[in-house]
Amino acid sequence: MADPSPSPFPAPAPQERESSAPTPASSARSGPQGRASASEIAAAAEGVRDGVPAGRERGLWRHRDFMLLWAGQSISEIGSEVTVIALPLAAVVLLHATTFEVGLLAAAGTACFLLVALPAGLVVDRVAKRRLMIVCDVSRMLILGSVVVAAALDVLTMAQLFVVALLTGLATVFFDVAYQSYVPNLIARERLHDGNGKLGATQAFSQVAGPGLGGALFGLLRAGVMGADAISYGVSTASLLLIRARESRPDQPGKPDRADRAVAGAGLAGWRRELFAGLAFVFRHPVLRKIAACTGTANLFGSMAGALQIIFLVRVLGVRPAEAGLLFSLGSLGGILGGVLSGRLARWIGSARIIWVSVGVFGLIPIVMPLTEPGPRLVLFPIAFAGLTFTIVIYNIAQLSYRQLICPPELLGRMNAAIRWIVWGTLPLGGLLGGVLGSALGIRTTLWIGVVGAWSAALWVFFSPLRKMRDIPEQAVRRPATSGDEQDVACV
Repeated sequence: MADPSPSPFPAPAPQERESSAPTPASSARSGPQGRASASEIAAAAEGVRDGVPAGRERGLWRHRDFMLLWAGQSISEIGSEVTVIALPLAAVVLLHATTFEVGLLAAAGTACFLLVALPAGLVVDRVAKRRLMIVCDVSRMLILGSVVVAAALDVLTMAQLFVVALLTGLATVFFDVAYQSYVPNLIARERLHDGNGKLGATQAFSQVAGPGLGGALFGLLRAGVMGADAISYGVSTASLLLIRARESRPDQPGKPDRADRAVAGAGLAGWRRELFAGLAFVFRHPVLRKIAACTGTANLFGSMAGALQIIFLVRVLGVRPAEAGLLFSLGSLGGILGGVLSGRLARWIGSARIIWVSVGVFGLIPIVMPLTEPGPRLVLFPIAFAGLTFTIVIYNIAQLSYRQLICPPELLGRMNAAIRWIVWGTLPLGGLLGGVLGSALGIRTTLWIGVVGAWSAALWVFFSPLRKMRDIPEQAVRRPATSGDEQDVACV
């Protein structure tokens, strides 16, 4: 379950995000007889050593730009988790939405990952990623602010919630693809797991603080609580603006690279090849295609269950909104634990092996969720949710680090977009299925289908080359990919 979301309205997964910094065009190489070559001298003058911008070897706690990114995203994640609870609560409590409408709302929030993820990857590989992230944050701030205004004027409708979910999802598609392709440029290769772990722990913390805060604030402010998320996007925008690292753009005006010249010459066929280059890379890679299948399967079934969790708590178990937020917050403690332990577990179990162990072993815990009943057995819900968030964080950190390390830099945006298209594209389908099956078979029965189906996704990565690997190979890609070339991928 890569990027699976434990909540009814999946928030961007932490490990599917990234940062930016200058990317050297090529690494310096030693000249003959041990003398420094011209490229080495130029690299030194620009503060680049061994292909790594100056300052990237420092610990991340002293890495100013990473800390700004991390701080801004920490606030943004908390705001997003408030909306994860507040949006369905507004539909269920204020607008008396049906089970099908709640499932449709969940689908609307993720539909754009199915519709525009691939084109988003092509855009991300050709524009300044940080600037695109800022535009997306500002857009989401204004979109969510419209809910607060509509609620204050007493004109809020389900139609507006559907539009808000759809447009917010569209901005999130571009933000997340850019974010995932931005972090590997900001921090050194050997610190990717550490950086992804910190971002994962942040998301896990937001899943602890956000739902409880969202449930409590909803009791006071109703739909106006989504103003908190709008403010959080403003904070994220400010943090991105303060980052000093200059991002090297893939396309310099007046100096088109070989890829762009090839595409321009090939016309429509060239653009089509570029558009699907990331997808082709994923499908040809013996591990990435299994990771994508695992994630997509887990997200399909997980979103079925996630779309019904609020209804299960409020209507089946009789839990009040504030108490529902508290249960989600308690369960999200598992994600914090996962973020803290991810590095140790990867070293102990293996940085490659942990990918299938996390889903196949730790992923068994969430199966107890449908056994929850009022009274003492209510504790099963936060236990199951804790197992879910723990599994998600461990798995996401491991598989994202693997993807970032084995993919050629010039293909990173399109590869991430292709993965997003596959794995998040199943989320709206799962939300719709959750609404349909919940109405036809019952909420608890649909939860059973969701949690068991999500765990079965582990079979994809168990029966893959990962089962015979302990750690991620140093060299999984033999040469950088260029547009129009076949990706020369070593079997790993």
